[in-house]
Amino acid sequence: MSLPHAILTALLEKPSSGLELARRFDKSIGYFWSATHQQIYRELGRLEQAGLIRALPAAAPARGQKKEYEVLPAGRDALTAWVAESGDPRPVRDPLLLRMRAAAVVGTAGLAEELRRHLELHRRQLAEYRAIEERDFPPERDAEEDRLRHAVLRGGIGLETFWTEWLTEALAVVGERGAGERKAEQQAMEERGKGQA
Repeated sequence: MSLPHAILTALLEKPSSGLELARRFDKSIGYFWSATHQQIYRELGRLEQAGLIRALPAAAPARGQKKEYEVLPAGRDALTAWVAESGDPRPVRDPLLLRMRAAAVVGTAGLAEELRRHLELHRRQLAEYRAIEERDFPPERDAEEDRLRHAVLRGGIGLETFWTEWLTEALAVVGERGAGERKAEQQAMEERGKGQA
């Protein structure tokens, strides 16, 4: 997915100013495709230059007035074509997974604290997703667009569930390894003490 497609999607859902769009990113699309306000404004300019969106005419000209944007037919066509494209899954690039691999070589000092921090962040995100699901997707809300949006949210819930379960397991493994490392250090110290006696 790319930022232009995320912006086209959001504007098709509701024409918005750059500021409103940035706020909507913070509350919804940003959960799975993040962008800074500056990136959003820059991309709005590019999309407008490309003829995919346009600024809506203002009711009365005023200085400093927010521009509201809407998607033009060419923008809808571009988004429709993009939806139909195929794409391969992206490989996972997560520094925490690399830290775990490195800990196998250099030891786990400090790793448990980082795993606990990540676990708490994922637990909070999972709780937030579940609250959104309860608030925004009651059983009677069954239109196709609602089912598609709910499926995206369910994907987020599944990912957060995976991370909380995996991090809980990883903490157990780090605890076992930490105990083993401490025992090995203690034995080495005892051996050195015997050698000096």
